[in-house]
Amino acid sequence: MEKIRFGQTDLEVSVLVLGTWVTGGWAWGDADDGQSLRAILRALELGINFIDTAPVYGFGRSERIVGQALKEWGARDAVVIATKCGLEWDEKENIRRNASPARIRQEIDQSLERLGVERIDLYQIHWPDSKIHLETSMETMLKLQVAGKIRYIGVSNCNREQIMACRSVGQVHSLQPPYNLFERESEKDLLPFCQANGIATMAYGGLCRGLLTGKFSGEETFPRGDLRRADPKFKPDRFRQYVKAVDQLKRVAEKYHKSVAQFALRWVLQQPGITTVLAGARTAAQVEENVGVTGWQIQPEDLEAVEKILTTRIKTPIGPEFMSPRRE
Repeated sequence: MEKIRFGQTDLEVSVLVLGTWVTGGWAWGDADDGQSLRAILRALELGINFIDTAPVYGFGRSERIVGQALKEWGARDAVVIATKCGLEWDEKENIRRNASPARIRQEIDQSLERLGVERIDLYQIHWPDSKIHLETSMETMLKLQVAGKIRYIGVSNCNREQIMACRSVGQVHSLQPPYNLFERESEKDLLPFCQANGIATMAYGGLCRGLLTGKFSGEETFPRGDLRRADPKFKPDRFRQYVKAVDQLKRVAEKYHKSVAQFALRWVLQQPGITTVLAGARTAAQVEENVGVTGWQIQPEDLEAVEKILTTRIKTPIGPEFMSPRRE
């Protein structure tokens, strides 16, 4: 497993991060706790030492399963745990942003308990809260750092100006932006900014909500509660357009004896400003598939071939702006 220094921290992490949104069984269809646990343990066996979770992933469920896996694995210091704060929900699972000092202080203690750890390696503001100045949220994060509850501070879903607001108070160690072959808004100025300022990145959505797995025909529909139901990429006409592009990408991936999903994640890792890439997994078999993104390189001529496919097949790219914490 390839490892890399995580920005300006002392963390040595796998370039592939195990994402656990699906582990919570929310927004992606239900998940099996036993399978999820086995998937996490298999990831650790294969050298993935970086796990990303959040309280909102299954409303505590994902963090609890990660905590159980850590307990079974035993070697806590060998695993880098990232979780988040700044979202809250009610009894009907309606989610809203809340990055107030009181909410952050409440969440950190809950996360520590669910994960069964004394300190979180990377604590991230999940979404900027328009009602709370980011400077105020950052002040609370710094106090948690001084108290020894967290090691490093990150942000997620923030733009350049929001990161700068945080940096006016204290050091931001990482950003978690959406980024994949089909959603590339981050490369305009956000990734160059992070690269210039030593901010590590953890790209999420690398498979574009399954679109880059190559498993869709373009005729599928999604049930209520599945976030793809609201994504314009999965509306009939556009869905088929993206599927045709994936079919062409498959041919390039075959040159490397890789699946299109492995190829898509490898592509992300080779982009300027990217430190690590997230990949979720329901099962141990999916973890084993994801691990195939490391240990090889896409050659320059094939990177060029990818650009040609995208410019000819995707007439009007659609960004990830629809991805918000609100329920459908």
